[in-house]
Amino acid sequence: MPPDPNLVLLGEFGRAHGLNGEIRLKSYTGDPQAIASYGALLTADGRTLTLADVRPAPGSSPDMLVARVKGVSGRNAAEALNRVAVFVPRDRLAAPEDEDEVYAADLIGATAVDAAGAVIGTIVAVPNYGGGDLLELRPPGGGATALLPFTKAFVPTLDMAGRRVTVAVPEDLFAPPGEKPADDPG
Repeated sequence: MPPDPNLVLLGEFGRAHGLNGEIRLKSYTGDPQAIASYGALLTADGRTLTLADVRPAPGSSPDMLVARVKGVSGRNAAEALNRVAVFVPRDRLAAPEDEDEVYAADLIGATAVDAAGAVIGTIVAVPNYGGGDLLELRPPGGGATALLPFTKAFVPTLDMAGRRVTVAVPEDLFAPPGEKPADDPG
């Protein structure tokens, strides 16, 4: 993650594609190919990169692209970008159009509370391992994090102005794997 909280993650480069400087790019934008329309992209180490061209990568993953980066030619130069994430400043992004739409970056650091208002934890990340977005929550006292699906069933209310989300969590959310709640007879 970038040191500047005002940067929003748009994508991450993967391995080189071919010999002529093309590289695979995982796009986190709603329309994957729209990542090329944001202009200059920033890296966590302060570099500026501009995408010259993007196209869908072979395969069935719609968010995987093949990109050409201005100034990058040859396989070695493309391979040097492997695992480099690209960001844009938050102020270059439009405001969400729907009240239930948020940028993942805006959720990080928000407080998660239950329906009664008791603090459950803090959102530390919004990973997506292919089955949908998840909220990674760290309990108030620290310790191991837990994942919660980012769906209406588990996150019925968003208050982004107040930096709070209301969550419906199982009792054993922060229990170690394999451990049952104390009131579980099985």
